[in-house]
Amino acid sequence: MPSRHPLCFSIAIMAGSTLVPTWAAEDAQDTQLSTLTITAQQAATKVETPFIETPQSISVITDEQIEEQGSQTVQQATRYTPGVFSNQIGASKRYDYLVLRGFADGSIDNIYLDGLKVLGDSGTFTSLQIDPYFLKRIEVVKGPSSVLYGRASPGGLVALTSKQPLFERYRQVQATIGTQGQRSTGFDFSGQVGDSGRMAYRLTGLAQQSDTQFDHLEEERYAIAPSFTVDLSDATSLTLQAYLQKDPEGGSHSGLPAEGTLFPRNGRKISRHFFEGEPDFETFDRSQVMLGYQLEHTFNDTWSARQNFRYLNAEVELDQVYAYGWASETELNRYYSGADETLDAYAVDNQLRADFATGAADHTMLFGVDYQRRKADVDWFSGTFPPIDAFDPEYGAEPLSIVQTNQDRRRLEQTGVYVQDQIALGNWRLTLGGRQDWVELSTTDRESGTGTEGDWSKFSGRAGLLYLFDNGVALYLSYSESFNPNSYADQDGNLLELTEGSQYELGLKYQPPGSENQFTAALFHIDQENVATKRPAEPFYRPVGAIRSQGLELEARMRITDAFHLLAGYTYTDIRYHRAEDGTQGNDTNMAPRHLASLWGNYAFGSGALRGVTLGGGVRYVGESWADKENTLRVPAYTLVDASLGLDLSRFGLTGMEARINANNLLDKEYIASCYDLDFCYFGEERNVTATLSYEF
Repeated sequence: MPSRHPLCFSIAIMAGSTLVPTWAAEDAQDTQLSTLTITAQQAATKVETPFIETPQSISVITDEQIEEQGSQTVQQATRYTPGVFSNQIGASKRYDYLVLRGFADGSIDNIYLDGLKVLGDSGTFTSLQIDPYFLKRIEVVKGPSSVLYGRASPGGLVALTSKQPLFERYRQVQATIGTQGQRSTGFDFSGQVGDSGRMAYRLTGLAQQSDTQFDHLEEERYAIAPSFTVDLSDATSLTLQAYLQKDPEGGSHSGLPAEGTLFPRNGRKISRHFFEGEPDFETFDRSQVMLGYQLEHTFNDTWSARQNFRYLNAEVELDQVYAYGWASETELNRYYSGADETLDAYAVDNQLRADFATGAADHTMLFGVDYQRRKADVDWFSGTFPPIDAFDPEYGAEPLSIVQTNQDRRRLEQTGVYVQDQIALGNWRLTLGGRQDWVELSTTDRESGTGTEGDWSKFSGRAGLLYLFDNGVALYLSYSESFNPNSYADQDGNLLELTEGSQYELGLKYQPPGSENQFTAALFHIDQENVATKRPAEPFYRPVGAIRSQGLELEARMRITDAFHLLAGYTYTDIRYHRAEDGTQGNDTNMAPRHLASLWGNYAFGSGALRGVTLGGGVRYVGESWADKENTLRVPAYTLVDASLGLDLSRFGLTGMEARINANNLLDKEYIASCYDLDFCYFGEERNVTATLSYEF
């Protein structure tokens, strides 16, 4: 078994070399990109690969689209992305829940930043969040991706790319106000350091505060991200990065019973502003620090290398009083959860790339060794509170009891070795990949020393075949695998075997030659095995469950004219329990709408009285979903309307200044976003309007 330490290689620095780093293909002028100019993806293959030549369904969201649509979280930024259900927890913004291809379990644990997994712990409260203001782009990779990343959800992953230093001067400041008392200010500075042309920096910061639609709850955030790039030689580049974020207030993260939200209780419904907790026992204080680097070197025309490293520290303090079921005709039972958590983690990914030819075939080979380690110390508390009237609440109650329930240390280690070959032969593109992982997982009571642990070894593979027609049509077929540790224990107290996923995907892509327009159609079939399931009379789990997801995704990114572009998407997902021992076999999973559809358009006036005005608007349709895995009650479908209005103030002599108004849920529709079960349903976000003034100089 490999050593339990990061496997790193040294990189020679060749002073005076004239070679250009192979991976320097990132867009240096990220602030100049058009919303639709997306020529390549990297997350799916860890190598820049053209959209039309990638045998997998991938959606890319640029920073321009994030700004245009007024997205305040990564979760919101994916609202117009096929294959993604981004409204799992409704109006809550504390975490980024992203249900990919119907897989709701683990939806909080599929975020990657700059090629490395964001190593929060989804089994605790220390799952982390990256503010979209600090991002250059978001790539949503659909389907299993363990061949390059190790443990992962079979539904896919979301890869974030942070803003990088620019070698051209860039200065931007902005201020935002909005409904619910929203106010924020941000800055983004970048440019060259010195006169050598080899050093550049970027400094981005944000401060924001807001009330929420729920009484007595607020949101607050302060974040800053410095980065520095130095070309140590013509062949070697080093980028140092940091991200520091403090969230003293985390808003809402709770649900209410279906009776009273989905349907009336004795003729009455609970207000979507209702707060079921206690103001004096409501805390969510999260701090997170990430420090890392990206080191790149080119040896010659064939060989190049990259090393990515990140250290992460997070601390969370939590107090929450929440409702669980009805105590009387009008009162809800209430309980208490408390937590004091500290998490330390680091990850390193070493890559060696070779570009060469064998006869008529061109190869791009990638060899990699990565390692990640996470340790979390958690202290958990639970208790009870007096009930509260859901229709006429009064606050000020004291706890009936609070006791400490856990004092655990949670550890995870993963070591992976992988290889990938992308072969181009005429119009054919063949992608082959394989990876071997070793994973250890343990939970130990820090006081008694007892606990559970698991130790697994797993191979993952992928193969994709694509034919590229001369007219811009590409047809592909791919197979990929995934795995993820199981946190449930069997009758002997041992953790269950890894869940395993496999997918077949048949797709069609079209990009007319010389055009920015992109179209994708993908049929997928995913099987997830070793899913934990239990018989009703047994307190332990068995790894005999299976989930099957299959469906269709359609996506179009069209520039109709120079001034008008459209984003359109549709998703059909049929996901159900294929095998289960708890009576749910054959049922659909909940929190997975069968139909999703969206359309967003943006028009920029270039002349006339409206010159400098940009109008945007979108419609999102979320179909019915089940409120519980027993399929006893449905969450109704809902349709939401968004809008934006932008104005370039330079036409009035205010050079570099822009104003934008964004309205999400413009018609203020009241709806339930989804339900975890019949005890926890989540209100959708009410109308949210913001006005932003930005100045670039």
